[in-house]
Amino acid sequence: MALVSITRLRIRSLRFIPAFFYYALLSTRQVRRAPGNISADFLNDANWTFWTCTLWKDESAMRAFMMSSSHRSAMPKLIHWCDEAAIVHWTQESESRPDWFEAWRRMSSEGRPSKLNHPSTDHMVFRLAPPKS
Repeated sequence: MALVSITRLRIRSLRFIPAFFYYALLSTRQVRRAPGNISADFLNDANWTFWTCTLWKDESAMRAFMMSSSHRSAMPKLIHWCDEAAIVHWTQESESRPDWFEAWRRMSSEGRPSKLNHPSTDHMVFRLAPPKS
């Protein structure tokens, strides 16, 4: 049994990309060493959109990662950097990563938008473009 966590972020301006990549690198290192992490994968999509897919042994392991170190430092910045952001979680029997189309399908039907300071029109109506992978 695995907990799947999917995030989708779209950076609203090129000027935020260097800082975003810096925190993404730190968070990537952190997640790969996090207790309870089964796998972590990332997709650089079109239009400065980025997807993450992490699988966890349980929700407490995922929450411990979210609230520690680099990831915790990055989260408040996303409210300003992004014009679209969303998250979805689900449990599944398999510890295999779902494909990006399944991640998008789940995000579209079960996900929730994050609170943002500068939401796009698509964000406000929760319209998500499918990934280009």
